Amino acid sequence: MRALITALLFILPSPFVGAAQQSLKPPQSFSQAKRIARQIYQDHPTSFYCNCAITWNGRKGTPDLKACQYKVRKQQKRANRIEWEHLVPASQLGNQLQCWQNGGRKNCVKTSAKFRKMEADLHNLVPAIGEVNGDRSNYNFSEWNGKATQYGQCQMIADFKQRQVQPPEHTRGMISRTYQYMAEVYHLTLSSQQQKLLRAWDIMYPPSQWECHRNEKITQQTGSYNHHTRARCANP
Repeated sequence: MRALITALLFILPSPFVGAAQQSLKPPQSFSQAKRIARQIYQDHPTSFYCNCAITWNGRKGTPDLKACQYKVRKQQKRANRIEWEHLVPASQLGNQLQCWQNGGRKNCVKTSAKFRKMEADLHNLVPAIGEVNGDRSNYNFSEWNGKATQYGQCQMIADFKQRQVQPPEHTRGMISRTYQYMAEVYHLTLSSQQQKLLRAWDIMYPPSQWECHRNEKITQQTGSYNHHTRARCANP
């Protein structure tokens, strides 16, 4: 089995062949994407990394920290709210664009239609506890078999010195398939080390029923789908 995984690491990812239905249109801004994302997650009100139940009151999402035994590390206010996290960080989406060099994210939102499209891609958005979203920052995902103690029962680990995070096992497959989708659709550059880790996670962690359902719900809303997720859902 290990030999098979090792061999598959070097197979080039499948080309993106997402559908584009003429009658459907993807969100044109991050704010619009967040409105649609709340609708998509209505039947799965759960935070991505920590599996905390979410109560929605309009645009405001509140995680049930007590029930999921989440321990606030430092930021009490952010820990008690839900934020929409980009699995592929906004900085990685924008740092290859000239608008980012001339003024960062704010300038890209103002001047670049391409960046606004990337920023609003629903496949890349997940609801996360605000503190975890802030601690993750734009760090790369990694794996080093560290012991999760920073956030109580939540299995997320942030290494601030090395600027990397180790996500819980139940999130790794979806992270992998999201990164592969975003890299192909928007021509993002990933290091060879990143590609190997992501391909390994794709193989080791098949999609959950929710990941498959989420992909199809996004397709119904936007006309586009994550080919990697759909392929794995068809062949778990």
